[in-house]
Amino acid sequence: MDLTFSGSDGMIILSVYALIMLIIGWLAGRGKKLNKRLGDYYLAGKNLGIIALFFTLYATQYSGNTIVGYAPTAYRDGFSWLQSIPFMTIIVGIYLMFAPRLYAISKRENFITPTDWINYRFGSKGVTILAIFLMLWGLGNYLLEQLVAIGQAVAGLTGGTIPYEWAVIAFVLVMLTYEWLGGMKAVAFTDVMQGVVLMAGVIVLLIGALSLTGAGFTGLTADIATTAPEKIGVPAMETSVNWVSMILLVGFGAAIYPHAVQRIYSSESEKTLKQSLSRMAWMPPITTGFVFLVGIIGIQLFPNLDTAQSEQLVGMIANEVATINSFYYWVMVLFFGGIVAAIVSTADSVLLSFSSMVSKDIYGTFINKSASEEKQVKVGKVTGIAVVFFLLMIAWNPPGTLYQIFVLKFELLVQVFPAFVLGLYWSRLTARPVFWGMLAGAVIAGAMTLTGNSTFLGIHGGVLGLIVNFIICVGGSMLSTVSEEDKKSMKEKTSLQLESSEKYRSIS
Repeated sequence: MDLTFSGSDGMIILSVYALIMLIIGWLAGRGKKLNKRLGDYYLAGKNLGIIALFFTLYATQYSGNTIVGYAPTAYRDGFSWLQSIPFMTIIVGIYLMFAPRLYAISKRENFITPTDWINYRFGSKGVTILAIFLMLWGLGNYLLEQLVAIGQAVAGLTGGTIPYEWAVIAFVLVMLTYEWLGGMKAVAFTDVMQGVVLMAGVIVLLIGALSLTGAGFTGLTADIATTAPEKIGVPAMETSVNWVSMILLVGFGAAIYPHAVQRIYSSESEKTLKQSLSRMAWMPPITTGFVFLVGIIGIQLFPNLDTAQSEQLVGMIANEVATINSFYYWVMVLFFGGIVAAIVSTADSVLLSFSSMVSKDIYGTFINKSASEEKQVKVGKVTGIAVVFFLLMIAWNPPGTLYQIFVLKFELLVQVFPAFVLGLYWSRLTARPVFWGMLAGAVIAGAMTLTGNSTFLGIHGGVLGLIVNFIICVGGSMLSTVSEEDKKSMKEKTSLQLESSEKYRSIS
């Protein structure tokens, strides 16, 4: 993200954002015994209201990387990247399909992590461990993506005054500090700040970029049709198939992000959850839709950029917009500071979820079953620090573009979807087919990715694996012999009418 704003202005804005985040962390944890209970630290006491829940869900679905990474993809792919709007929309549809039901059961059973549901529903160590691995893979990959984006964003905003490596370290320390102080509550409140800034900034960026073209959308498309017709024409069949594949991959995968699931758990009520999700349905056109248009405008403003150069597109457009007048200049500075804050805010959500799964699902379940909740929280904090600094070593030499990193994490994470969502509604779904379906899907997706053949005829390996996964889960469950006692138990676990089970009541 190459910018030529005043380095001193950028440093001032970033310092202010960092200070605000630290203050939020301190206020969120002040006078609270967050370190004593898993639910308080990792789920904000399961008491997030509509404003905090909406913005923390918004921050889960959109990060600063949405702005930095999606516009360059629109620039390179042209109008075929219109798919970014429906694949963000389908995520909300999937949420509405399963989130209210999952919330009701989680409230009854006092779930903390996503795999609490998997363990409760199937009662299988194999299924639980495999789900933990796939979810941690997705989280680790997503966190790496955010660390790369932090360095690029800060270095760009300060005009190189703060180098990439130091930028990552500085904001990682800020993130670790306020998360340590305030847990999920601090994360949710910083999400409110960055969400407002991102929304306003994207709108001003688009208005400014349009004014630079001087011809409106009609003149813009006419110009692209002349200079880059391949970016505006009817896409090839494989591109269209890839579009549908991407919608399925992201729609099913992002809806079961572990940190997204934990936000479902964190809602103060089912009504609050539904209201927040209904408002989320309006966000794809306003966010990814506007970012898509910014990328399309870039085709006219900066023609013939190569892949590496196009990755800097948003910064290049922002520089041009900032020259219009002083109002645009300061809005752009605030906006790019907000992008940094948004990236950090997304990273902290991912890290919090990662550490919760390690502390409770691995340490508290398999390593030290007698560990107190306070001990598990401490283990999670230390693990989070270790994971961040391990990923920092990779972030110094990031693999591929931000978009390539983005796609990679879904290939394995999406394989948890049948167990997670189908298990909510179909009581006949059994553990053994779920395990083998999940494993087969992960092997197919992983093998295709590792061999460099991430798609087949435009279909992502993760989607092909998911199809096989569903076939094994459904077919195997229908062919399985299940005792009447097990049938009754599975129906009870997916019922919304029962009292809390003794096993999970002890967590609260």
